[in-house]
Amino acid sequence: MEDKYLTVSALTRYLKAKFDSDTNLRQVFLKGEISNFKAHTTGHLYFSVKDEGSKINAIMFRGNASKLNFTPADGSKVLMVGRISVYEATGSYQIYVDDMLEDGVGNLYVAYEKLKKELAKEGLFDESHKKPIPKIPRRVGVITASTGAAIRDIMTTIARRFPICETILFPTLVQGDNAKFDIAANIKKAKDYNLDVLIVGRGGGSIEDLWPFNEEIVARAIYESDIPIISAVGHEVDFTIADFVADLRAPTPTAAAELAVPNMSDLIKHINQLSIRLNEGMNKKIKYQRLYLDSIKNSYVIKSPMIMFENKKQKLDLLNQKLNELILRNITASKDKINNLKNSYILTNPSNIYKDKKNELKNIIDKLSLLNPLNVLARGYSITYINDKVLKSVSKVKKGDKLKIKLTDGTIDTIVEKVE
Repeated sequence: MEDKYLTVSALTRYLKAKFDSDTNLRQVFLKGEISNFKAHTTGHLYFSVKDEGSKINAIMFRGNASKLNFTPADGSKVLMVGRISVYEATGSYQIYVDDMLEDGVGNLYVAYEKLKKELAKEGLFDESHKKPIPKIPRRVGVITASTGAAIRDIMTTIARRFPICETILFPTLVQGDNAKFDIAANIKKAKDYNLDVLIVGRGGGSIEDLWPFNEEIVARAIYESDIPIISAVGHEVDFTIADFVADLRAPTPTAAAELAVPNMSDLIKHINQLSIRLNEGMNKKIKYQRLYLDSIKNSYVIKSPMIMFENKKQKLDLLNQKLNELILRNITASKDKINNLKNSYILTNPSNIYKDKKNELKNIIDKLSLLNPLNVLARGYSITYINDKVLKSVSKVKKGDKLKIKLTDGTIDTIVEKVE
């Protein structure tokens, strides 16, 4: 009979297996209100989710909890995605949360991600479009509400760090349905104020409060601005579309002011350092020039100019002497050449040269006459042609071939009757 009874562990394991095998429980979309919230030192979140009639325990492990865009607390209304399973130690079922949003803003997150993806694809976030922030601005514009912590922090920080900078406030709606139009209009208006940099932002708040800075009209106004823009929306954990489009994103309004203007004391310190380096450089230059001047003053040329003149004069005399000697040598050589020509065999015996050349010409003509084929023909020889080629062998002809015989005074055309 005892075999019919299950242990509590066995029953719990059975129920857990049933829960885990149910595909409908592997991904559950649940909404409710948080209670009994506890953030463990490990980073895990333990809490309950309830509505008017029921309550379920929940756990969100550190990996997923670190991705939350808000801070959960008792009373927070949330939208959750997770799986339902049984915790064997207590035998209770609970939801293991993978993702969680504040209820009421889920649609805003969807719209945010959609617009962010579209504008990124269009190129509004590209680094190549971002303008550098001037290091020493003369005039800074601020687009934010005229009251509140944001404008106080910005103005105080600029006045403390760089009091010589002129600051122009463009009072702007930063919350509500009309805020996006006001922000965009003031960004365009700022173009007429000869600004070096423009701060656009507001203090912290909920996602609904910050939403105007996620609107497309504001994003395009920032993108089209000729003035470098620093975005300063919310706290450090808050990211808006305006942050991605702006030329520089500041985590807070105070940080935006620090990025917009330099620290006067740092500038003065830097200027003093440059002044010291400039003085050192000038002193080194003056010292070098003085040494150079002293070397000139003590030079041989300056101290004894007449000696230099005498040396140059002596060198000139030497050059003149060499030039005269060269001219005389050239004249002597030319005279010798003329005398050699005058005494040459050609000029003194022109008739003998003529006779010698005449005899030499006759010898050449006689040699050419011996080689002249026409002279050979004159001695009774002839040249026979077949087909305009010289015939050198009887093997090249046959009976009936036409031949041409060239003699010294003409040619004879003949036909071969017999070949021996």
